[in-house]
Amino acid sequence: MGRLLAIFATALIVSVQAVAQVVSDAALRDDVASVALFRDGAPLEQPLLVVGQGGRLLLEFDVLRPEAENLHWSIRHCDRHWQPDGLEPDRFMTGFAEGVIDNYDFSFGTRVDYVHYRAELAGGFSHFTYSGNYVAEVTGADGEPLLTRRFCVSEQSAKLVATVVQPSDGQARDARQELEVVVDGGGMRLDERHLTLTAQQNGRLDNMRELRLGGFDRGLPAYRQRAENRFWAGNTFRYFDCSNLHSSMYNVASYDDLGGWLFARLRPEADRSRRPFSADKTLAGGMKVNVWDRQRPALEADYVRVEFTLPMAQPLLAGDVYVVGELTQWRLDSTSRMEYDPQRRLYTLTLMLKQGYYAYQLLVRGSGSDPLSHSATAALEGDHWEAPNEYTLRLYQHSPTDAADRLLAVHRVAAGAR
Repeated sequence: MGRLLAIFATALIVSVQAVAQVVSDAALRDDVASVALFRDGAPLEQPLLVVGQGGRLLLEFDVLRPEAENLHWSIRHCDRHWQPDGLEPDRFMTGFAEGVIDNYDFSFGTRVDYVHYRAELAGGFSHFTYSGNYVAEVTGADGEPLLTRRFCVSEQSAKLVATVVQPSDGQARDARQELEVVVDGGGMRLDERHLTLTAQQNGRLDNMRELRLGGFDRGLPAYRQRAENRFWAGNTFRYFDCSNLHSSMYNVASYDDLGGWLFARLRPEADRSRRPFSADKTLAGGMKVNVWDRQRPALEADYVRVEFTLPMAQPLLAGDVYVVGELTQWRLDSTSRMEYDPQRRLYTLTLMLKQGYYAYQLLVRGSGSDPLSHSATAALEGDHWEAPNEYTLRLYQHSPTDAADRLLAVHRVAAGAR
């Protein structure tokens, strides 16, 4: 009996740990690439559906193999911290919360063979009935996870009135942007004790945070004049275009054929931290697959090894350098970290990317760095309060009568020169 109890306790601990794991966007196998999850009609926006308004949620991705596989998708509900909460599928949607991916095509006329997969996760007879955070996961025939992607389903039952202003105090006011948010329940009584308001700058995860209540504005909860509301502004995004493999386009210095692989060597990166601000319209860290001389980018765009270089006489003492944007899933890890080459006296990183247009920034982050007090953009990008950022605000509620965290509203507000 004691041994059985020990086994049960161990299984329970493992189960709790699995539930408590924070989910992020990730390609969990090296040959999975160009993952896109989006609402039909809005491919460049963060995926968002609204309860009661329908809408199709589409997933597309490539697997860099010549043969197709038996793949499976599933959906889980998460709490406001992006931890799966165990809410049963029949509590959050009609239709199926899992299925087989049987819609795929093979690449055509490319150096790198790949299979392009497509799946409709919602739409038709499947609709979400409960708001909140969600994660979509794709697994192989043996249960091996291939990728995870996060998305939101909102009620839009509350209104977020938000503005981005230059901080009023003199400390780093030219380097920060400050959010001011008022929550309007629209006739619905809101108890601020059960509310959580989060803010995300562009797609970044390293400085995503909860905002603190700063008082009331005509009886409405107001989130302002708090340290958490201030974000280091950063700079306009760097970008390059490798949609034409026959001629170097913006920020591509050359193409080289080495060992059967096509390399795109970008122009060396520069330290922009001391340069004056210059407005430039780019995707805010996003990407767009594109081929200059083909008609079907999803199947005819090739894969290229893109080399980033940052000349530097000595490695930085402030921390590691990361190439961050949708091209690296906004992650600060080994896949996005540049390595310092003492012989060449530069930082370097090579990524396998599909032809197209990519925007990104170079972030410097030390271990244990506090995003409130330490700027990841200061060292190489510079911080300018005029920078064209987009902030996504999410208002959650979990009252005693709620089965799980509900997402009452999602609102995006633009800042800086656009």
